[in-house]
Amino acid sequence: QVQLVESGGGLVQAGGSLRLSCAASGVTYGSYAMGWFRQAPGKERQFVAAISWSGSSTKYADSVKGRFTISRDNAKNTVYLQMLTLKPEDTAVYYCAASRNPMILPSVVLTTSYDYWGQGTQVTVSS
Repeated sequence: QVQLVESGGGLVQAGGSLRLSCAASGVTYGSYAMGWFRQAPGKERQFVAAISWSGSSTKYADSVKGRFTISRDNAKNTVYLQMLTLKPEDTAVYYCAASRNPMILPSVVLTTSYDYWGQGTQVTVSS
């Protein structure tokens, strides 16, 4: 069983930055690919970014490409999402997720590709 705990969310003005963290425990963390998703009120949960177990492969949603960076530190069992140049449309609850498949496949954009989820952290970007 994997436990995921997100942190780092908050309120920020447009153009600002935040770094989200997701601490994992319960398994051999390095064998999981990790992803970040977000869900705005009244909308479906959407893919943001993913990283392979080695950290050598990443994938981003077009809406965040060039502004967000996903990374991981397997020694600390933690995955990060650095968010720059935030926009009001980035406002959402952000979730991290772990997939037993360690590689980045096209299916990483699907919520069904992930086996464990955190409880989420709120990010609010004011205009």
